[in-house]
Amino acid sequence: MKPNALSVLAAAVLTTLSVAQVQANQATPIQHVLMISVDGLHALDLQNFSASHPHSAMAQLARTGIEYTQAQTVSPADSFPGLLALTTGGTPAVTGVYYDETYDRSLSPPGSNCSRIGTSVIYDESMDGPGAKAGKPALKSSLLPLDPNGCKPVYPHSYLRVNTVFEIIRQAGGHTAWIDKHPVYEILNGPSGQGVEDLYTPEIGSNFEGLEDKHGDKITASIKRTERYDQAKVGALINEIDGFRHDGKTVAPVPMMFGLNLQAVNVGQKLAGYTDAQGHPTPQLEAALVHSDMLIGEIVAALREKNLLDSTLFIVTAKHGNGPIDPKAIRHVDKKEIAQTIEHAVPGTVAQITPDQGALIWLKDTRKTALVAQALEHNRKQLGIRRVLYGATLALRFPSPERDSRTPDLIIIPQRGVIYAKTGDKKKAEHGGFVTDDTNVALLISNPHLQHAGVVIQAPVSTTQVAPTLLASLGLSPIALEAVKKHGTPVLPGEDW
Repeated sequence: MKPNALSVLAAAVLTTLSVAQVQANQATPIQHVLMISVDGLHALDLQNFSASHPHSAMAQLARTGIEYTQAQTVSPADSFPGLLALTTGGTPAVTGVYYDETYDRSLSPPGSNCSRIGTSVIYDESMDGPGAKAGKPALKSSLLPLDPNGCKPVYPHSYLRVNTVFEIIRQAGGHTAWIDKHPVYEILNGPSGQGVEDLYTPEIGSNFEGLEDKHGDKITASIKRTERYDQAKVGALINEIDGFRHDGKTVAPVPMMFGLNLQAVNVGQKLAGYTDAQGHPTPQLEAALVHSDMLIGEIVAALREKNLLDSTLFIVTAKHGNGPIDPKAIRHVDKKEIAQTIEHAVPGTVAQITPDQGALIWLKDTRKTALVAQALEHNRKQLGIRRVLYGATLALRFPSPERDSRTPDLIIIPQRGVIYAKTGDKKKAEHGGFVTDDTNVALLISNPHLQHAGVVIQAPVSTTQVAPTLLASLGLSPIALEAVKKHGTPVLPGEDW
């Protein structure tokens, strides 16, 4: 049972004071930003779904919003760099975060007592500490990489090199919250470790999308189970709209910046996929889209009930897409073949390989980079390789690995439709690469006060522009974000904040 009416009134007073503190002397009708990442949602998905469901929640949000059909997330298009793009305004070149499984030449392995340098940096569900399934962002410090300077564990938030929108809003006196799928998403706290006041991270588990027959009890092996998982998270978000923390028990201000990710579309794309290259969903994926839209509708209704819809900037986007969209283009390549090819040509040189719909490769000896590239290119057809980035071509996108301890030595960009996976994996889509199906994501901002409601902008934009835009909408300075200053990231076009 929730607290009584007096507690609800107290929460309302807290919200008013918090908003007033942040927005003193600021002329803006926006008092809250609510961002939803429908993981996997392409711009094409949003366009097709709105056309076939004109009365859907997303279609209605578009009518009071601005839709960006050429929005690109950062590359590699994975959850960690994708979410950080939305919340820092930066690419991996400045965040220093390329994936949830990477390598750092300057850190020490867990349990090594800092006796050696260079380690894989794993920030996934394997790091979970006690209470992870219940949503506590607790990690096992013994499994974390170590900083040789003091030999202390490096938590995800300390690994991030730039600040987040959550930190800026906290520093200005605003309340913040976020809901996501793993405890390692405490990375959103930023270098200060204080960004998100109410962080709820119920563990979704590992990626079992392509192995449903062997792991039928896992959340991601079933669209229906993933839908129930999403529903529970939305319930926690509505508690926050109602003036409580995510648990529905503790009174709290309605967050100035909050949101969550939804997973059913991502799982539906991997388990069922599309019927054609035009992005028409299979019935199973269609059901996941409908369910996600229904949840968004529930959130809109909760905001309306609390008279918060007019003062909330609603953002619908995606950390990443999934590909290939065209079912005829799917080709699975055993990810072990990459390691075997390199080992055969240059034995003992691999430090870390992170494969998905692309592959990031770190070497123990960077002087062997050209030899490894030659071996990969020689086996281009077998490995499904379109291009190998290294040396000067890689330095056009990211800091040179000779200057930055985290930059991969080589990056494989595969041929269209290639997925690097485990033997026997049947998944119909994946993300983590550099191709359009991975990077062209949905992006919609909506509020009844927008001057240019119903506009569709087809000019290219980046999801890194979301972070400075949401700060500007709240009357806060976008250049308070370190990545925005380093990249010169502009706000999204179409509205004069």
